[in-house]
This record gives sequence, C-alpha cells and structure tokens, in this order.
Amino acid sequence: MTQMPENSETEWLTNAFEAQRPRLRGVAYRVLGSLTDADDAVQEAWLRVSRSDTEAVENLSAWLTTVVGRISLNMLRARTAHPNFELDETQPSLESTPQEEAVLADSVGLALMVVLDTLSPAERLSFVLHDMFDLPFDEIATIVGRTPDATRQLASRARRRVRGGAESHSPDFTRRRRVVDGFIAATRSGDLDALIRLLDPEVTIHADATAAPTGREISLRGRKAVSRGALASTTRAGNGEVAMIDGKPGIVVAPGGHLWLVLTFEIEGDAITHIEVVGEAERLAGLTIATV
Repeated sequence: MTQMPENSETEWLTNAFEAQRPRLRGVAYRVLGSLTDADDAVQEAWLRVSRSDTEAVENLSAWLTTVVGRISLNMLRARTAHPNFELDETQPSLESTPQEEAVLADSVGLALMVVLDTLSPAERLSFVLHDMFDLPFDEIATIVGRTPDATRQLASRARRRVRGGAESHSPDFTRRRRVVDGFIAATRSGDLDALIRLLDPEVTIHADATAAPTGREISLRGRKAVSRGALASTTRAGNGEVAMIDGKPGIVVAPGGHLWLVLTFEIEGDAITHIEVVGEAERLAGLTIATV
C-alpha cells in the first residue's frame, strides 16, 4: 500500500472494511449458522484489523476473509467443545433480528444450513471458504492448520456430505421428488383435494411426541385423516424444504437454519403410502441429510 497520513489511512481502512462487511458477514454466517455470532465475528475482525499494520496487504478482500474465517473457526471449535452450549435466540444483536436471520438462512438454503451443521469445524470452514467464497486451498490451509492437500480433502468430504452422492440424479429419485414437491405445494396452498390425490387410499402418518401439535404421539390412517393431519403439521411447522433424507426425498423444517422437524415418505408409484414426522432430537441425529 502507498504510504499516507495516519488519519487518511484509518479512514481508508474503515471505508474498505465497511464495503466488505456484507461479504464477511456472509462468510461468518455460513460457518457459524447464527447471525448473532456472525456479527460478533465480524466485529472482532474489525478490532483486530484496526490494530494491524495493513500496508503490506496486497489483497484486502482475501486477507479479511482469512481473518474472519480464523475467528469463526475458533468460535465453532469452542462451541463444539461445549456440546451443551445453546445459541441465545432471544437476545439478537442490535444489527440482526430473528426475521433477518430467517431470511438469510432461506437465501442460503435451509437444507444446506442443516447439512453444514453435521460437518466438523474444519470441514465446514474448508467447504464454505472454497466452494462458496472461492478462497484458494493454500490460504485456507493456514487457517485450519493443515497442508493444502489435506485441506482439499476436507472440502471434498464435506462436498460429498452436502450433495449426497449420485442418488439424486436417478429416475426413481426424480419420480419421488416430484411427489414430494406436489405435497409441499398442496400443503402450502391448503389445497385439500390436491393433497388427497397424492395419497394412497390406505396411507398412514405417524408423528412422534415432539413433532405432533398435541405433544403426544399420533398415528392416523386413510386419505381424509392423513391429509388433515398433514395440513395441521405443516401449518405448525411453517415452510419446509426438500432434502435428501437417508437417500430418499423428504422435507426438512429448519427455522433460521436450525433443524426442527423432518418429514420422510414411503412412495409407491405416484402415491404416498406413509409419512413419518420426526421431531425427537435423537431420531433427527440418526438421519443422513443432504441437499438436492
């Protein structure tokens, strides 16, 4: 950087950082899964940057991304080391609201945010920085403390988890996906007739106690009962998103990107024969979820 008066340099750095803030916030959010934590990471980055000598920095955007990535990784590792830690969703920062976090999660993809939560901190950071923000592996390697080749492998493993393999391109998966898409469209619009047409005459639905609106385990049989139950569950859960669940198309419901409910489907031909609504934490943890 060209030498300039201290006040001018400070003003330039402030303006440059503010121009990068939305991008840095996006990096931190995808790594941390919380807009409040992302704002904290970006603010910490600014405190570090404002105390650093930036004259020798050639690519400010990449350098700032590295700083935010390192801070986010440390925060994520601290969270992983304390599994009982819970995000304080009731105390958002002054710069974010629960509504804003929901909008951002939806723009990223609810299913993607759910899958990212299943990765190790190093896998998540490597995938996010390389696949979503184009940072070279040699720069990511300095953050995660691995060689560039090892970092490439971290991102590759994460990519396979995120994309779920080749099943999503099979004709059978496409047929099932079409049925699940129709289920989402019918439940969102409240179209009972369209929903009934998707159901087998002997269709069943089961919701565990956590997933059921009543707080008690529910089982129903028959098109009319199941369609009404499905509409009630979907209204309670809000909008879901199609995802690959144990290799088959299903629905994840993840307010703010945090997994809450999963709907899995048994489908014969073009008819749904069974719907399983899962909300219990142990059962959710046993599912393999990928994006489609």
